[in-house]
Amino acid sequence: MNPQAAAFLGAGIAAIGIGAAAIGVGMIFGNFLSGALRNPSAADGQFARAFIGAALAEGLGIFAFVVALILVFVAR
Repeated sequence: MNPQAAAFLGAGIAAIGIGAAAIGVGMIFGNFLSGALRNPSAADGQFARAFIGAALAEGLGIFAFVVALILVFVAR
């Protein structure tokens, strides 16, 4: 297999993590909203934790994006 084709294939597979991070952030805030509607008095205490979870999920998505860029532009 051509090494450049393998790098593009690996970058495409690594880019799946970007979509998975978006799904994870959607699940975090969807579940937070569901819990906040069930118990509004506890929503203020959990709001910061929802943002921390979203930041961690987005960090993993950015890491997957960086790996994909490294595979495309550096690994040849």
